[in-house]
Amino acid sequence: MSKLKKYDRLYNQLKELLHTTNNRNSRLASIEALLHHKIKYYFWTGVYMLKDGDLLVESYQGPIACQKLRKDTGVCWAAVNTGKTVIVENVEEFPGHIACNSASKSEIVIPLRNKQGEIIGCFDVDSKELGSFDQEDAEGLEKILSLVNEDL
Repeated sequence: MSKLKKYDRLYNQLKELLHTTNNRNSRLASIEALLHHKIKYYFWTGVYMLKDGDLLVESYQGPIACQKLRKDTGVCWAAVNTGKTVIVENVEEFPGHIACNSASKSEIVIPLRNKQGEIIGCFDVDSKELGSFDQEDAEGLEKILSLVNEDL
């Protein structure tokens, strides 16, 4: 099964699941749990939210996480500051990468927006394998994360 077909299947599953609440945190927690357990190469899956200018971990699946990410450093801040999804094939080659867990080898981070389009945080996924993420992951995750603000 192609990555996009799998993401589409998970999108449909989540759309059914998420209709019970419009609470953003509940929806994000459900999305991260489902993706973490359904996609084999996901090692760490979580959400960092902007709070008073800091990126703080909100929820996650996987080993213990960094609680607060150093300002304007690393992949999460790159996604938040540019407003664009960032795909990193090898985290060792990303300037300023923050190593919360040394087993992480590749990463994808999608900025999260509120209903007004303002960036409020990011959705972060790490893999133990190099080059796990590509444009299909970006498209699939962006589509799934659109469910966070949708009226279902």
